[in-house]
Amino acid sequence: MARALVTGCSSGFGRATAAELSARGHEVVATARRPADLADLDVAERLALDVTDDASVAAALAAAGPLDVLVNNAGITVGGPVELVPLAEVRRLFETNFFGAVRMLQAVLPGMRARGGGVVVNVSSVSGRVAAPLSGFYAASKFALEAVSEALHVEAGHFGIRVVVIEPGYFATSLSDSGERHGVGAPPYDELHAQAGAIEQRLSGGERPGPEAVARAIADAVEHPPEGFRVPVGTDAATVLGARAAMDDVTFERTMREFVGLTW
Repeated sequence: MARALVTGCSSGFGRATAAELSARGHEVVATARRPADLADLDVAERLALDVTDDASVAAALAAAGPLDVLVNNAGITVGGPVELVPLAEVRRLFETNFFGAVRMLQAVLPGMRARGGGVVVNVSSVSGRVAAPLSGFYAASKFALEAVSEALHVEAGHFGIRVVVIEPGYFATSLSDSGERHGVGAPPYDELHAQAGAIEQRLSGGERPGPEAVARAIADAVEHPPEGFRVPVGTDAATVLGARAAMDDVTFERTMREFVGLTW
């Protein structure tokens, strides 16, 4: 049984992961900015945690005690064309998705290293490998997390710490439904927005699976080292990342444009 802290458990992947790990017999510390959102989760402990705040991170980790597993899941999304998303929103996005994850890593890794092992799961996205139009800044935050994870895989692996990157495709979560969107309801990018709305539907076959499959993938990766340190989840993730790996840039763009019907 491992003691695992999961960030961003108020909904979506984090909530499902906390429940899945707990059901498998692990000791789960579920965290969220508003601990009241965690009241009905059947876990060992529920703690307040804002990954963008140093003091909050320090307090939560002091309360949690030694950890075997960290699941860096907390995240937000901001959409819109590169030209029109306010820089303040870009900074807010990176503060949670990238710096928040790094803040947790830097706080947890010394203890894992001293104990000679542990597992870090960073929840990225298919967008961490392929940037779609109107999602450039969200993708950038996940690209950055992927880069840090790739370096950490070697750095921390030397000390017996496993690093896993989970790359979900399109799943039905509150994150996918509630993100801020800028500059898409009027010219000059409204037509692109209209076309882009069909991309996820085309890639997912019109289905919006719930977060449980991602939770299972995370729990499996905690319990059994995957073949590689990156784990795509979902048929759309497998399709897109498989094509990306097999094609050069020109062929990949042409193929994806044809597949999703993008004429922009």
